[in-house]
Amino acid sequence: MARRVVITGLGMVTPLGIGVEENWEAVSKGKSGIGPITKFDASSFPCQIAGEVKNFRSEDFLASKHAKHLDIFIHYAIASARMAIEDSGLKITSENGHRVGCVTGSGMGGLSTIEFYHKVLLEKGPRRISPFFIPSIIANMAPGQISIEFGARGPNSSIETACAASSHAIGESFKIIQRRAAEVMITGGTEAVLTPLALGGFTSMRSLSTRNDEPEKASRPFDRERDGFIMSEGGGIIILEELNHALERGAHIYGEISGYGMSADAYHFTAPDSEGLGASLCMGAALKDAGLGPGDIDCINAHGTSTKLNDISETRGIKSVFGNQAFQIPISSTKSMTGHLLGGAGVVEAIYSILTIRDGLIPPTINYEFPDPECDLDYVPNKARKARVGTVLSNSFGFGGTNSALVFKEFVP
Repeated sequence: MARRVVITGLGMVTPLGIGVEENWEAVSKGKSGIGPITKFDASSFPCQIAGEVKNFRSEDFLASKHAKHLDIFIHYAIASARMAIEDSGLKITSENGHRVGCVTGSGMGGLSTIEFYHKVLLEKGPRRISPFFIPSIIANMAPGQISIEFGARGPNSSIETACAASSHAIGESFKIIQRRAAEVMITGGTEAVLTPLALGGFTSMRSLSTRNDEPEKASRPFDRERDGFIMSEGGGIIILEELNHALERGAHIYGEISGYGMSADAYHFTAPDSEGLGASLCMGAALKDAGLGPGDIDCINAHGTSTKLNDISETRGIKSVFGNQAFQIPISSTKSMTGHLLGGAGVVEAIYSILTIRDGLIPPTINYEFPDPECDLDYVPNKARKARVGTVLSNSFGFGGTNSALVFKEFVP
């Protein structure tokens, strides 16, 4: 029998706030975290809005002397890990540290630091490049620094699968515990690439919304008037724990992770499979892993990016898996409020899925005003919905056609 894996701690940093409860209050009220870009002058860009993290103080979570040598995406990871570990009540010691691992995901790593030191190179020469430059930018330094900070000496890895990265990290951590390579995994993801280069790159792909005059209404998944996604930053960490390990130490259990699916579209390097085949394979694999059928899912946290192609493809994929049942399942896109955290999106949505089960409150898809005939399911428009929720499916899809789906369920002893 497969080992059961439960969730015992949560931590997050997003455009909606610092910490889980501040985030959840905003989501419950349908609040948007999107606004004008302030990190740099974006006036020459067609898209001038983003989901920036506000009121974040690195010194609240790690020593200032240490922080200055690390890219901000690592700051978000360490901050989220500290909140999650404290929330879980987990004590990592020299005796148990080898049974505690860390896997996180990030799509692009330390891009802001790369841009900064490229400018230094051009203006001042190679001798002015910091010896901390490389350790600051590589994606695996997020789990590496978490392990150093907290003494987690178990399995340690980084996953870079674009916008599915942190969902893949959670799924792989789930499987690491199931195969007995660890008792506890610190897992999730982080991203901080609100930079001119990234904004310019996504702009050239025509992926971003240009609704600059109404930033709070720019992210509108499944709405007929959607015109692109909104770049955001932040991240999150969840603590996964083998059930008996959690029970023996009297941990609070938020819920259980019971299924993980992966697939590839094998279709195009940025566009999703138009019929949602890759998405449907991924969702089906997650249900099979959880031992569930289409009728067992109470709601779906969709990838729901607010792009024309993705939202139609995901809708078709859901219909392929759930058939007529698809019309009865509430489907939320919390990206309507947070924007798209890229490699950090999956874990943020996983946390919202877990809280949906805890509180029996399904988050809304805000800015849903004009129904799209090709997106004709129940997207929980504009207002959170109270409901009894025992299981949630959370989807994450990335460039390159890489897909991940996770199943969370209410914990029943």
